[in-house]
Amino acid sequence: MTDQDDLLPVGLEDALPSRARAITEAMRAVLDAMDGHGYDRVRPPLVEFEKSLAGRMEGVATRRMIRFTDPESLRTLALRSDMTVQVGRIAATVMASAPRPLRLCYAGDVAMLKADQLDPARQRLQLGAELIGSDSVAAASEIVGVAIDALKGAGLGNISVDFTLPDLVDTLAEKALPLDVDKREAVRRELDTKDAGGLTAAGGEAYLPLLYATGPFDEAIAKLAEIDAGGALASRIAGLRDIAASIGKRARITLDPTERHGFEYQSWFGFTLYAEGARGTLGRGGTYTIRGSEEAATGFTIYMDPLLEALGTRADEARKTLFLPLGHDRDAAARLRAIGWRTVAAISGSEDAKALGCTHRLEDGETIPLG
Repeated sequence: MTDQDDLLPVGLEDALPSRARAITEAMRAVLDAMDGHGYDRVRPPLVEFEKSLAGRMEGVATRRMIRFTDPESLRTLALRSDMTVQVGRIAATVMASAPRPLRLCYAGDVAMLKADQLDPARQRLQLGAELIGSDSVAAASEIVGVAIDALKGAGLGNISVDFTLPDLVDTLAEKALPLDVDKREAVRRELDTKDAGGLTAAGGEAYLPLLYATGPFDEAIAKLAEIDAGGALASRIAGLRDIAASIGKRARITLDPTERHGFEYQSWFGFTLYAEGARGTLGRGGTYTIRGSEEAATGFTIYMDPLLEALGTRADEARKTLFLPLGHDRDAAARLRAIGWRTVAAISGSEDAKALGCTHRLEDGETIPLG
């Protein structure tokens, strides 16, 4: 019987056995892929001082954090809402003297005070990797490649990567397409919503061609190159082409240079990850600067819920599970576990092996399928 006190708060849920298993297996595959590329895992704490969590990167909103007062220091603490900022703190403090570039990865839960309209969850499992100490095209190429390998390692196929240029408006507004500082945010907003009328009304008529430099990478980058007045975007266009070349045929590449949603603290390069079977975004990444140390970094984050959605029924496939009757051969059971079998041992002798999820039964040292 469930009473009111047993109900979970809105936006929180229990992960029951099949889902918890799927999460664990996918997380392990992603972490193994990142480890294979030389990324060392770190495990920052769930709670930190609010000022530290909010002060390492642009665009981190404290209003989304669950905050409370520390009874020891009487300072405001917060539950992390993004692990990337914690990795930035680690790099800037306790690992400040570590050789660069520094490669770190992570996996852990984050919490939000309120859910957003697109995702009702207030607790999410975040996985990612950060390459710290380089702002080069080579670093960006590596990070995109690691992200693709991580998704493939989890079992996804037909991966797509959408490139963007988060600082595009600021770059063009300085000289190539002059724009007053007080108009730039409105122009960014209208470009992000792809509203040609709104863009003109906001004083960004010169930026209209950017709305059409989107789509498959080769076509879109050619259109973007035609817009580049005075070479303001030459280095960025060259960088995007180099990153795309490094990906080759491992993923489909598209370009939307004016996309801003989800790239609040990225600098010159950002990317979004998609895959067949997932209705939404699988992850995001890009270049940024760690506040305080002012160190350049490139990284990505993968979101577990859409990853599991993309995996679909593969995450729910029945596992070979062996029922061990009373008095079974323990050595035989140990050998079978060593080669991948999952075992469930009888406790009373009256158990229903099928009801317990078993597919086989151990008899005389042999695995017998359950009828």
